[in-house]
Amino acid sequence: MNKIILALIVIICFGCKETPKTPIVENKVPKEGIRYAKGFTLEKMGEHTVINISNPWPGADKTFRYILVKDKANFVTQYAFDAIVEVPIKNMIVTSTTHIPSLEQLGVLETLKGFPNLDYISSEATRKLISEEKIKEIGKNEDLNTEVLIELAPDAVVGFAVDGNNDTFSTLRKARIPVLYNSDWTETHPLGKAEWIKFFGALYGKEKEADSLFNRVEAAYLEAKAIAAKASKKPTVLSGAMYKDVWYLPQGNSWAAQFIADANGDYLWHESEGTGSLSLNLEAVLDQGRTAEFWIGPGQFSSLSQLKETHSVYQQFDAFKNQKVFSFTNKIGETGGVLYYELAPNRPDIVLKDIIKILHPTLLPEHELYFFSKLK
Repeated sequence: MNKIILALIVIICFGCKETPKTPIVENKVPKEGIRYAKGFTLEKMGEHTVINISNPWPGADKTFRYILVKDKANFVTQYAFDAIVEVPIKNMIVTSTTHIPSLEQLGVLETLKGFPNLDYISSEATRKLISEEKIKEIGKNEDLNTEVLIELAPDAVVGFAVDGNNDTFSTLRKARIPVLYNSDWTETHPLGKAEWIKFFGALYGKEKEADSLFNRVEAAYLEAKAIAAKASKKPTVLSGAMYKDVWYLPQGNSWAAQFIADANGDYLWHESEGTGSLSLNLEAVLDQGRTAEFWIGPGQFSSLSQLKETHSVYQQFDAFKNQKVFSFTNKIGETGGVLYYELAPNRPDIVLKDIIKILHPTLLPEHELYFFSKLK
């Protein structure tokens, strides 16, 4: 399972004006269109948009509310918000590679000014900006460089959190830099992750463009799913691999398991509860998965020989014997970033087509594997 990273948003205040400030009333009107994502909603409040983040990290008991305004200097309200953001954003910092495709697709990549762990980025367009020193390194995800962040003075920082304790975020807020959580990584439906492009669409005043982009992905995904449903056979699927003495594999309600189900595959642990990872002993996996026809996502392994050298028991699985092991780890950017981690959440339609191609090769004759490849 991939780590998934969130992001923060930072607002710059404009100089004082003498224009009278007009208060707003909280007459909220839910905006239609969030169909799959569970972690955020968009609302209209007068002429402004409110973003509600309801699941910033697993187990969170707080909803974060951000209001987007066109003139922050002349905005006043009696209601409490976790951030007031002037839009459209002109300078942005994000901390997850999963956010970069949204910026690219919306045509606002040039607003990205900083990112942690630049080597993780695979996008050619973004790497070009990095080579031109237009995007700066801001430290590591667990230890962001606060001084560089403040010096960059972005309009927004989009960040992630595994819990509510983050000293860097607290420092940024004290420096009058608003922080916005993006919890796309907590979504379990593939289209739910992709729908977070609407989060960025709201920040850039590109709601219509974001809706259009998502609608195309949704249509392609549902079309591929319908094609897969026509398959007469549902192949059995194994996933994951061992780390030390524990075999980690997706739980039955996870993102990865949903892809296999929508590709009309029989994931052997689809009845397990949970959205994260199962931790099983080798004997249990061997007993249930030895005869699985396909092995999709064998951890970080990139070849059959690597699997064999790491543990000889892998050779006992039929999928290994029949060379039907497929991984996404072999498609990497020029500095070693895995493309799947970056782009797959935004393009679940391509991921689904890949898995359909693996399980039912004749159903999508024109499709060539993009993220996945067969291990040699």
